[in-house]
Amino acid sequence: MNRLRLEYCVDNLIMAYISGFFPMADSITNEIKYYSPDYRAVFPIYSIKPHRSFKQFIKQNPMTTTINKDFHFVINACANRKDTWISSKIIDWYTALYQYGFANSIEVWYENEIVGGLYGVVIGGAFFGESMFNYIPNASKIAFYFLVEHLKEKKFELLDSQFINEHTKLLGAIEIPRDDYLILLKRAVKLERSFI
Repeated sequence: MNRLRLEYCVDNLIMAYISGFFPMADSITNEIKYYSPDYRAVFPIYSIKPHRSFKQFIKQNPMTTTINKDFHFVINACANRKDTWISSKIIDWYTALYQYGFANSIEVWYENEIVGGLYGVVIGGAFFGESMFNYIPNASKIAFYFLVEHLKEKKFELLDSQFINEHTKLLGAIEIPRDDYLILLKRAVKLERSFI
């Protein structure tokens, strides 16, 4: 992707996010569409805490977490499943966002190998969670709770989860009406925050 096209792609994606939209590719046709659901899934950052049993799991299974050590690995691992909305074009787009400092990854390591992680988009004080994966049980949860604590430390206001599903619901995601989401979004993206 040449530089001019790269900048155009990044600008379009940023405009979509700050307007309340996000792209997804059809898992069969790879056609990309933009979505702004009537109810948006979000995580209430400052009330999310891991369960006691999970804290015990972390103590018994020491893993390390990093930020942006291997974005390319993480996004490809997230895409590597039977049904995926992360097409090759989506990978190109988010790699461009990463190159311009708007996308970030979290990696979970065990014995010098990445075993889980997640990636998302950062604009102002908003983190738009895109996808997560794990190769061993609970590795994606470690990435998620690391992200939440990091966002608290950096004083972020919005952790967007797009559509709710059973996994994100278990992690504490809730649904709010689109109008309420847009109010939160407008305030969060104007904040001057640094993810790194």
